[in-house]
Amino acid sequence: MKKILLMGNPNVGKSVIFSRLTGVRVISSNYPGTTVSYTSGFMKIDDRRVEIIDVPGTYTLEPTCEAEKIALEMLKMGDIVINIVDATNLERNLYLTLQLLEMNIPMIIALNMWDDTKHRGITINLEKLREVLGIPIIPTSGLTGQGIKELVTSISGAVSPPSPIRTRDERWSTVGSIIDQVQQISHRHHRWFERLEDASVKPKTGIMMAIAILVGSFIVIRFIGEFLITYLLDPIFHYLWLPILMKLSIFMGKSGLLHDVIVGKLFDGQINFIESFGLLSSGLYVPFAMVLPYIISFYLILGILEDTGYLPRLAVLLDTGMHKVGLHGFAIIPSLLGFGCNVPAVMATRVLESKRERFIAATLISIAVPCASAQAMIFGLVGKHGGQYVAIVYLTLFLVWIALGILLNRLLKGYSPELLIEIPPYRIPPWDTIIQKLWRRTYGFLIEAVPIILAAVLVINVLVVSGVFDYVADFTAPVIKNILGLPEESVTAIVIGLLRKDAALGMLALSTMTAKQMVIGSVVLTMFFPCIATVVVLLRELGLKDFLKSASIMILSSVSVGGILNLIL
Repeated sequence: MKKILLMGNPNVGKSVIFSRLTGVRVISSNYPGTTVSYTSGFMKIDDRRVEIIDVPGTYTLEPTCEAEKIALEMLKMGDIVINIVDATNLERNLYLTLQLLEMNIPMIIALNMWDDTKHRGITINLEKLREVLGIPIIPTSGLTGQGIKELVTSISGAVSPPSPIRTRDERWSTVGSIIDQVQQISHRHHRWFERLEDASVKPKTGIMMAIAILVGSFIVIRFIGEFLITYLLDPIFHYLWLPILMKLSIFMGKSGLLHDVIVGKLFDGQINFIESFGLLSSGLYVPFAMVLPYIISFYLILGILEDTGYLPRLAVLLDTGMHKVGLHGFAIIPSLLGFGCNVPAVMATRVLESKRERFIAATLISIAVPCASAQAMIFGLVGKHGGQYVAIVYLTLFLVWIALGILLNRLLKGYSPELLIEIPPYRIPPWDTIIQKLWRRTYGFLIEAVPIILAAVLVINVLVVSGVFDYVADFTAPVIKNILGLPEESVTAIVIGLLRKDAALGMLALSTMTAKQMVIGSVVLTMFFPCIATVVVLLRELGLKDFLKSASIMILSSVSVGGILNLIL
């Protein structure tokens, strides 16, 4: 089967062209031995099935980061290259085009965003460009579908014209010569959204816009997530799945080791999806009814922010500040995701290039970023003592995020690469592409995380039934009482926090606790181990060695900060 590679600079519309060519049946994979992902799909050309691969965006075949190294490796396995070129930024794109021609692989060019050239006062002589490069060039618009049919029919005409091997300087000189021959730019006035583009990267106006957009996004994410839980998933579990489980429970005698592992423990003769801890109760409820809604809502908003062109601007805006904690601007994406759910947040650290960055980001998210369900309980339970106590909780977590980030940045060996990204113009996002991205990312979570969560629930259930958790509670009681100043019964709540934070906070509320103890309990629960779903994904993403390091930091920092709060409040 022939492999056709879509190659081009970042933000030239490769993913949109890919979606136009392959439809919805696509596969998202990690390149072997890396965290760099790529997407593949299939289409028919002349009644023959071919594989289309969306290669990670690259500016050059002289790699400067892991994604560009993978792009170069993938080039070796392709039969034909479709070079996606941004018609509005021809000069920058042609450097990669010349390098691809030097590789002697059959190639055609999709001159994308063709419809946008007239709005920008750009005129390109297509016939002259075809003559100079010696390959088919098809003007396209991924957004409208213009030229896609012609692009498909032209694939069989891909050619590999003789091309001399040039030095870097020679390539740029050739690019300049080509531009002089084929492109003319006429003066025109900036449009309103171009002025908006400029404002969104300037510190004063950009920060104000970022706050408004992030707050609005957060509200929408929570609204969609809670809507899905309240009106779709909770009813499915309580009105459809619960009666089936209760019949199974009766069949299994309502108790016993096998019953507790499969169905879970009964509370007042009923199954509690949060606390029963059975494979078919909590094991399914946690990933599908607690985590999945926030993954869907976040990835929907993330796709919109990506395809409008705002995320690169946000990353650039925050890059300088993020470097203080050993991260670059793109780390803001998984950090924000954590306020919805820590599971996709940890998975999203894959966008970061170095192992060091991924470790710092995943650890900070797990320690100092409370998920949506935990925040709801913080506002509900701590807030009843007064808004100032809620402020203390969030201020503490923010200070921990900064202090711990600076400390990890200084102690951990390695480097955090500079942020080198292309800032695309603002565009109206194509909804079909957003929905396809949403499906791929959601499907990826279900395939990767759900089996691990089920396995973890099984292991923890066995530990509970065997009495290991009771031993842990007895062993840690002196720390809970003497250092943190919490009542002894809060040990159980902290252990339950492994499954669900809001349930653990709710159990704390059942105890007679002062406002000070509720603040300490909320902070410690947030900073201590994240929920079991996040723990298993963290283990998968970091590996056992780094996971143990991260877990040690969680335990040490949560006890230390809890002890400090106990002394100063």
